Amino acid sequence: VQLQASGGGLVQAGGSLRLSCAASGSIFVVGQIGWYRQAPGKQREWVASITTTTGGTTKYADFVQGRFTISKDYAKNTVYLQMNSLKPEDTAVYYCAARQGIPSRDYLDYPDWGQGTLVTVSS
Repeated sequence: VQLQASGGGLVQAGGSLRLSCAASGSIFVVGQIGWYRQAPGKQREWVASITTTTGGTTKYADFVQGRFTISKDYAKNTVYLQMNSLKPEDTAVYYCAARQGIPSRDYLDYPDWGQGTLVTVSS
């Protein structure tokens, strides 16, 4: 599946952004879609993931728990990442990725990636 991430931008600390990950086909058959981020000089890290088949299980990294929400829209074949209470340390390029099968936090388990969208949070 081809993915296109969008919605990044510049926001002040405490603000909100909503990222979108649009898939080229039905997300219902994908399995898992995850969001990752990579800050300059740092490794790519898992942010959140959602099961796109039945159930819709969501999982979050501890550092975004309670601030970020991942959701899906079957009609638009899109997964969203609503980011609230943003902090300067959330500044990074955010990527969405897809895989079949069970949830995974390891980016090596995701074969399909979007191009990334830059989120910059000013203090």
